[in-house]
Amino acid sequence: MANQEEGLQLCVFLLETMYHNHKPLYEVIVEMARREGLAGATVFRGMESYGMDHLLHTNRLVDLSVDLPVIVEIVDTPETIRRFLPLLDQVISLGVATLSPVQIVKDSARERVWGC
Repeated sequence: MANQEEGLQLCVFLLETMYHNHKPLYEVIVEMARREGLAGATVFRGMESYGMDHLLHTNRLVDLSVDLPVIVEIVDTPETIRRFLPLLDQVISLGVATLSPVQIVKDSARERVWGC
């Protein structure tokens, strides 16, 4: 594809029982990203995970299936993602966030908005 640009992928790894001001943390992050004008955010619910505590979170066991992993993924320009990080830091006390360089090869949402 002809129109490629450098981007960053922000992945925030959480558990679905993490809250901020009585709202699920993943919802808070998506709302913040939308308010700040980021290109988009997607929430994925995982089937199984463990973290620093080495406790297994899985949907295979009924009594452990209430605290499944959640990943919030956001892709945008490096400047936009880096501008968002201090805001993210204000709402996350536990969890892991990663940044990965990506090549954005198509951004249909922006094409519709900007008429490119």
